Amino acid sequence: MGRSSKDKRDVYYRLAKEEGWRARSAFKLLQINEEFDIFKGVTKVVDLCAAPGSWSQVLSRKLRGHAENPDDVKIVAVDLQAMAPLPGVVQIQGDITKVSTAEEIISHFEGENADLVVCDGAPDVTGLHDLDEYIQAQLLLAALNITTHILKKGGTFVAKIFRGKDVTLLYSQLKLFFKNVTVAKPRSSRNSSIEAFAVCEIYNPPDGYEPNMSNPLLDLQYDDFNQLTGINRTIVPFIACGDLSAFDSDRTYPLQLNETEDYVYHPPTQSPIDPPYKEAVMLKRQNKLAQPQVKISHLSTSEIAPQGSSSNSQCTEKESKQDETDITELEDMEISG
Repeated sequence: MGRSSKDKRDVYYRLAKEEGWRARSAFKLLQINEEFDIFKGVTKVVDLCAAPGSWSQVLSRKLRGHAENPDDVKIVAVDLQAMAPLPGVVQIQGDITKVSTAEEIISHFEGENADLVVCDGAPDVTGLHDLDEYIQAQLLLAALNITTHILKKGGTFVAKIFRGKDVTLLYSQLKLFFKNVTVAKPRSSRNSSIEAFAVCEIYNPPDGYEPNMSNPLLDLQYDDFNQLTGINRTIVPFIACGDLSAFDSDRTYPLQLNETEDYVYHPPTQSPIDPPYKEAVMLKRQNKLAQPQVKISHLSTSEIAPQGSSSNSQCTEKESKQDETDITELEDMEISG
């Protein structure tokens, strides 16, 4: 498999590199904005769980790029991981479950609250859908909790969710704080994925509500919401956003999309600066990862190539090619979000 293989399989991954986005997820925010116009009138915005920074890139280009005075637009990106710098984006390496993080965000807005809060955070999935949905729901509620500290009344909140059997509970929780709540599925989000985005408009917390990080927003003592009927059951509005003529994220496209332009491979826009898998990739390149012991038997002496033979030179060449592949994988893993 060559380095262009993933360009064939994922057209949005390819377009992200061609257009200079750090990850394909940039198109998800762009398509959400096309449908809901969430950037209108926004001058103060917070990007939670921001690394590697594709959503912050979109905010910087769209808000600062169209503003009469770009310095009037303030963008704050928050993540536990370090992130390569972006023009016009203030970075906070902090925990979204801490009050101190919320206070630091507001300090960058000179005491004012944000017009828009976005969150594209997701846990490392396990493949166990019920567990993944639960962890993602808790991450969303943590994002909502800090949002109640930093979002102004009438503001907008956009966050990733995993659509599962308890999505009604999440929807009901969000409806306590926002007048309009819609679940959106951007065209660039794979149909095979349970990923979607909660678009919450017109922030209006209940009377007397005091934001408090120590109190969880979700009461775990609840019944099966799927058993509710009639007026007690909520139907969650769902919108597929993005132009119907846009690329299909689940389809494989030829490398040459335009007859007038030849295909040119583009490396990832921003290589990861300190990813958690960096050490494992380096150990793999040095052939130091733990490997199963293979017992070789039934081989004649003629079948074992002596040292300095052509077989060893071929192995050296393969190892060199593998090193190049590992470096490419290290860069590509960051952009495929």
